[in-house]
Amino acid sequence: MRIDKDLVAASATPLVLGILSEGESYGYAIGKRVAELSGGRMEWTDGMLYPLLHRLERLGHVEASWGRSETGRRRKHYAITDTGRQALAERQRQWQVVADTLDNVWRSFGTPPVAEGLA
Repeated sequence: MRIDKDLVAASATPLVLGILSEGESYGYAIGKRVAELSGGRMEWTDGMLYPLLHRLERLGHVEASWGRSETGRRRKHYAITDTGRQALAERQRQWQVVADTLDNVWRSFGTPPVAEGLA
């Protein structure tokens, strides 16, 4: 399934902040977690993920530090900040309104499209 790029872009910030609220992580692992959480239906490119991480860092939502992998290779780790947690909470509230509204629209036509695809 291909997910429209506008929808991917809109959901990227709360996804990354939500993943980082589970604990510190690095770019590749964040991308793998998105794929895992989506059942493999969402796969992010480096060209989408790293600019987002850098933007979240500039906004103060995440802090970055250099660490080493098990093999000794340097990699940048990201951790959510208090500001990032506040931004995540706000995004959660916004997305809940969107999800509820979409659910109401789809229910007005009968069975929601999501339920049809999962049956």
